[in-house]
Amino acid sequence: MTNKQINTGVIIARFQTPYLHQGHKDLIDNVQAEHNRVVILLGVVPLLGSRRNPFDFSTREQMIKSVYPDIMILPLQDYPNDAKWSKNLDQILQNTFPNQDFVLYGSRDSFIPYYTGELNTIALPKNGDFNASNLRKELADKVHISEDFRAGIIYANYNRYEAVYPTVDIVVFKDDKKELLLGRKAIESQWRFIGGFADPSDTSFEMAAIRELKEEAGDIEVANIQYELSQLMDDWRFRKEADKIITTFFSADYVMGTAEANDDIAELSWFKTAALPKMLEDGAIMPVHVPLVEHLVRKYL
Repeated sequence: MTNKQINTGVIIARFQTPYLHQGHKDLIDNVQAEHNRVVILLGVVPLLGSRRNPFDFSTREQMIKSVYPDIMILPLQDYPNDAKWSKNLDQILQNTFPNQDFVLYGSRDSFIPYYTGELNTIALPKNGDFNASNLRKELADKVHISEDFRAGIIYANYNRYEAVYPTVDIVVFKDDKKELLLGRKAIESQWRFIGGFADPSDTSFEMAAIRELKEEAGDIEVANIQYELSQLMDDWRFRKEADKIITTFFSADYVMGTAEANDDIAELSWFKTAALPKMLEDGAIMPVHVPLVEHLVRKYL
């Protein structure tokens, strides 16, 4: 090794693993061997608890300091614009260490191609076949019996943003809106609209509604899909949770095909639209879908 430089070695990384693997240690050790001062800038995303970034800044900071207690660790926020991210990186270092020179180090999946700042960069060669993504996948379904493991699950769930889960529901009309299609699940005695959770693969809520219709009502064709309303749902599964469901409710006109119950729908039936008020009165509609039926009554009757 050469004599240590007087400028500061800066490691730009994420360390999104449950422990420092040998690749991490080699990176830090190599930079420490070249510099009297080493700083780690930890990338921080504007999310809390995702598969790609499961660990928050504090958790990763403590992990690193348990092995390298003297290294300074600072958060580096992600930005959608590389130039703004690079400028912020330079400012963090220059404000924290005035009148210092810096060398930025990266390794696998390095930041260097995206960096447009003014500081010197060095790309260290890959050392070993270490992959944080594969490690996270390997650990994703491992359950441990320790109290720390269970405490970690609680920590992870409390330290995330409260979520709204999007669902879609759809009413299919026929005969100039004189009839509509309702479904019933095997475990329920009341009627509901076809619907379900939107999937990440859906490109729109309209697409999600059509997909759910195909999955639960078979190969029927519809046209003129229209937005009706969005509604916070009093879903029993989320009633005591901080997370909630908001549905987007659509209507469509029946074109052709035979409605056949599929997926978790046990029965499908066409009802007279004019019968909706009596069905509400008799308690024949699932309570969670009552606001949707009330909307149809106000709009179409």
